[in-house]
Amino acid sequence: MVRSAALRLAAAAALGLTLWTGAAAAEGCRLALLLALDVSSSVDEEEYRLQKEGLAAALADPDIARSILEGEGRVALGVYEWSGRRQSTVVLDWTVIGDQPALDQAIGQILAAPRSHNRFPTAMGYALGYGSAMLDRAPVCLRRVIDVSGDGITNDGFRPQQAYLHFPFGDVTVNGLAVLGSDPRVVEYFRGEVAHGPGAFVEVAQGYADFRRAMTLKLFRELNDMIIGGLESQSGDRPELR
Repeated sequence: MVRSAALRLAAAAALGLTLWTGAAAAEGCRLALLLALDVSSSVDEEEYRLQKEGLAAALADPDIARSILEGEGRVALGVYEWSGRRQSTVVLDWTVIGDQPALDQAIGQILAAPRSHNRFPTAMGYALGYGSAMLDRAPVCLRRVIDVSGDGITNDGFRPQQAYLHFPFGDVTVNGLAVLGSDPRVVEYFRGEVAHGPGAFVEVAQGYADFRRAMTLKLFRELNDMIIGGLESQSGDRPELR
């Protein structure tokens, strides 16, 4: 009886610690959001500019800024560029966005960063492995999301699904932003291979000129944890949950 009571007490204490830890995480950080930008050889200089400036403009959008700054708990933001097997580079290391100056500084750092690579293939599995390692040193947050943008499919190294098997993605959601124009298979690939985890979805950009709009919509869904299946984009495409 004494042992049984002790076990119940230990279980209750463990449960209390778990709930307290979750509450502390919720109070400190609600979302670790890692943005991965495609700089493979299929992305020319003008497309790269549209991608980077589109991301910066999306983060500066009033609705997105409000979603970042006024939610319950803070948002930790990181950005990296990816292409070949060993060509992933941090653009913005983990930054907790607590106020408008912090957001403005993060946007400025994204805009000021030079392109890291421009002549390597599309190794998305390696890029996701890199993102997983970067998430390992993120602030403790209730949700962890990788947001992968790209205009092609893996043509070097292992596939995204293999990355999900061999890297710690158990509590990570991976959303995709598929950019039309370079490969007609890109949307199907992102929906079948890239989207991963609870509430994962794929947004579609009608070329890089549409990147800003697509990224703004995508960020709004991610920041507000919107689990929806019938959201229409301006292009008429309907993002799908996987």
